[in-house]
Amino acid sequence: MEIGTTLITVVSSQPFLVASIITALSLFLARFAIRSVRFPNLKSPQSDGRDSAASPKKVCNCVCSCNSGLGAPDSATTGAPYVNGGTAQMVEKASSVAVAERLSGASMMEQLVPEITTHALSYLDYPSLCRLSMTNSLMRKAANDDNAWKALYHKDFTLEQDSVTPANGWKAYYAATRAIVRNNAEFFNIIKERSVPAMSHFWLNADYVKCVHASGELFSGYNAVIQSWQLAFNWEHGVNFQVRDVRARVLTDMAWVTMKTFVDIDAGPFNVTNVFELHNGRWYMVHHHSSMEVEAQIVHA
Repeated sequence: MEIGTTLITVVSSQPFLVASIITALSLFLARFAIRSVRFPNLKSPQSDGRDSAASPKKVCNCVCSCNSGLGAPDSATTGAPYVNGGTAQMVEKASSVAVAERLSGASMMEQLVPEITTHALSYLDYPSLCRLSMTNSLMRKAANDDNAWKALYHKDFTLEQDSVTPANGWKAYYAATRAIVRNNAEFFNIIKERSVPAMSHFWLNADYVKCVHASGELFSGYNAVIQSWQLAFNWEHGVNFQVRDVRARVLTDMAWVTMKTFVDIDAGPFNVTNVFELHNGRWYMVHHHSSMEVEAQIVHA
């Protein structure tokens, strides 16, 4: 009775102390409750080691993607299920897939037969093949293959010159031929535009240049050649050229182009030969010859 009276007296005399004790107990109980919810399998410390060993282990049934995560059991001990099998099998499969992808991505072109690679690249045009060589080292090696450029040359220009062995390879030979063909096309654009200044810059200023027009008249020397084109541009009728069967042959500093031209004022084609020389990195025309194609006639006695 006296103890209860004393306790009531202490509680009533020190309300702050009582509130503190109650708050501390509440915090302790809340912490314990949260810990039990988050870690239900966490064991409290056992005073006896035998009790701890005898108690059965609980297995986490969650699927984990790593081996060090909290609650991830040992697959060798518990046999817990994992995605695609156990941890060791998953690591082994991932490693094998990564190696296979890396090898297939790096050696796909190298595993092909060279003839197949050349045939596949032959479907590309000149700009596409150049872009392909800038993607990576493997594609650059495949795109710079000499056989690929030889096949592209035969597709874009001519099937002739199969026995030719270019000194700097077929890629350089293709680029040089392409430059000559474009230069030859510019010659006919100048004729359509009737530009004497452009024709003056197109020809090499030398005494040995020559020009044979379709009329059969020969002009020799730079001044005589330019004057002949000035007279030709003064014709009243216009000229509409159609150039076909272009064949080019390029050497180190000389090239010639043969072709057939069709004009709307005449029925038959003209056989045309243009010769160029390379000076200071630029191709200049040094010879032009145009003549009417005459059909061969068999004369019977």
